[in-house]
Amino acid sequence: MKEKTIEVLKSSGEKARFSIEKLRTSLRHSGADEKLAQQIVDTVRDELYQGISTKEIYNRAFALLKNKKSVLASRYKLKKAIYELGPTGFPFEKFVAAILEYSGYKTEVGKIMPGICVFHEIDVFAEKNGNISIIECKFHGEEGRNCNVKVPLYINSRYEDVRKKWEERNNGPKTMNPGVVVTNTRFTQDAIAYGKCVALDLLSWDYPKQNGLKDRIDRLRLYPITVSHLLTNREKQFLLSRDIVLCRQISEDRFFLDHLGISETRKEKILKEIGMLCEQ
Repeated sequence: MKEKTIEVLKSSGEKARFSIEKLRTSLRHSGADEKLAQQIVDTVRDELYQGISTKEIYNRAFALLKNKKSVLASRYKLKKAIYELGPTGFPFEKFVAAILEYSGYKTEVGKIMPGICVFHEIDVFAEKNGNISIIECKFHGEEGRNCNVKVPLYINSRYEDVRKKWEERNNGPKTMNPGVVVTNTRFTQDAIAYGKCVALDLLSWDYPKQNGLKDRIDRLRLYPITVSHLLTNREKQFLLSRDIVLCRQISEDRFFLDHLGISETRKEKILKEIGMLCEQ
């Protein structure tokens, strides 16, 4: 018998056809095996109704996954966890810098650089093997908002101003790479087309395909501390205020947890969860 088509309400306000395969893929991507993923898919499918929000579907799948294996639930909530780096974009900039540092870059957040016309504050300045990268971060605290073409247009003009001054000053063997724009949401097709046209590198939640922000975080196991459901919101904000943005930072130095005044028993649970998240 043909399955009934269910329309869901996306965070952007648009309606779309519910995709069982998309839900199954996201569950498998979190580390759930085929059996567990199918169990959750079957449960969620039985609870669907016309006009259900994608947020409600996510919350139900997350709760089911958390009940079975909490570490998988933490991985599953990655996208939401990055939104929780807000409300300002600064923790997101620190997060991007931290990812680069674990890839061998030296980074500086908020560096002031001269352009031909004016000075510019660079979100993330990164250097590796004599190659310089200027990275601008566009953080959205609300789901459903995409980066349109105005974002790369504006950032490319700033990059070009800085690049021309850099070349004018003759910085020896150091080379400036193409500019980079990183966002926690998605780019519109016009934004992607413009980026390709002017050789501006774009990095979003799912772009480039199979090498987007999500893919890189999963591959390197560089999860933000906001994925943890054992840490309270107050504790997460405390850590973020002290530039602790990665679970791996806590895993490598439990000293950061000592400041939170939590019990040894709970501390061990948190470290166990984080250890499982970060293991390769």
